[in-house]
Formats: sequence, structure tokens, C-alpha cells
Amino acid sequence: MADLLVVEDDETIGAALTSGLRAHGHAVSWQRSGRKGLDAAAGRTFDMALLDLGLPDLDGVEVCRRLRACSPGMVLVVLTARTDEMDVVVGLEAGADDYLTKPFRFGELLARIRAHLRRQAVVPPSQEHLTVGRLVVDVAARRVTVDDVEVPLRTKEFELLARLATDAGNAVSREALMADVWDAHWYGSTKTLDVHVAALRRKLAAVAGPDAPPPITTLRGHGYRMERPDGGT
Repeated sequence: MADLLVVEDDETIGAALTSGLRAHGHAVSWQRSGRKGLDAAAGRTFDMALLDLGLPDLDGVEVCRRLRACSPGMVLVVLTARTDEMDVVVGLEAGADDYLTKPFRFGELLARIRAHLRRQAVVPPSQEHLTVGRLVVDVAARRVTVDDVEVPLRTKEFELLARLATDAGNAVSREALMADVWDAHWYGSTKTLDVHVAALRRKLAAVAGPDAPPPITTLRGHGYRMERPDGGT
């Protein structure tokens, strides 16, 4: 079972989450404000944080950024009553791995928790290095470089890039990417995939330079393809 941090100011929701998650065997630290959530994360290692974006003291997106900075390996799921897509995208770009829109079913939350905690590295151990043109993915070190310059990536960004690099030159469906990087029984929206691809493009371009061709192509209605510089497969 997991060690979970819940940052939620609503007493009814927080109490229900804490009770339900503990009933399923999880250890839960429930904090009612952004500052208390940050303090808890600074003094303890959690497997996952469930973060409400509508907090009374600090902006939830800023709390998300700070949690990601202090706990880069922690799975971070934002809980939001905001239905505007841009709010969701901002939360994901601030460091969240996933999101749930309130009201959500408790069964869906449990499924997401299991999915995130079940995921391991998606690349077979025998493939220690993946090279696509100027890009090198060091699987064992979980390190990505372009022309020997390291590209800082979050956990899911690395796993997504490694999955695409494994099949460089070939189309990979959205369903396959969600199954391999998130979970085979993923439950909910795949918007998080698009946000992670967008983040990968920005980070790779920042190192490769503005004149470098886009490394990842969107295949509308299907998925994505990592391009080989020689056009091969």
C-alpha cells in the first residue's frame, strides 16, 4: 500500500478521502492548507500527493510547483473543481502527473492510484541506451541528452520519451502510450498525454535549438511518432 499526502481544505471531502483511503490500506496524511502540505512534504517522503487546486492560503498551482521541486519522484495528482481546460493544462505543466475533476467517483480515484503506483520503467532492461539522431536516452541512469547536454525531465516525461524512442520512426497509438506509460487499464481522460508531449517538445527544443526539426509528430486521430533524422524506421 502507499503513503499518501492529501492537501484538501474542504472538511467533508478531506474526511471522506482520508477515511476511504485508509480503509483500503493506505497511510494518509491529511493537510488542510497549502503551507501545511508543503511542510509535510518537506519532512517526509510520500509515494503520492492528492492536491486540491482551490486552496485558501496559497494558489494550488504554486503549491504544485513547490511540491514537484521538493519531491521530484513523488506522483502528483491534482483535484480540481475548475472545469476550464486551461486550468487543467496549467496544473499539469506545473508538475502534476495527472488530474481528477470534482466531483469524481471514489472508485475512479482508487483506480488512478493503483495505476500510477503500479507503473515501472517502460523500456526493457536490455535496451540500456536508445539513440535517435542527436538524442540519447540512458535508461539505466534515467538521463536524456542532446549533443551531450542533459535535458531535465520529470518521471512521466522520461518514460514517455523512452517509449517513443523505443519505436522511433513508427506510429504509436494514444492507447498504447497510455497503457505503457500510465497503465493498461487507464481510467479517464488522456489530456495528460498531450500535455506531457507538449512539455517534451519544449524541453528538447530548448536544448536542440530553435532550428532543429520537431522530434515528435502528432498523428491526428491516432497518436504520435518520434522522427528519425534520416527518415528511416
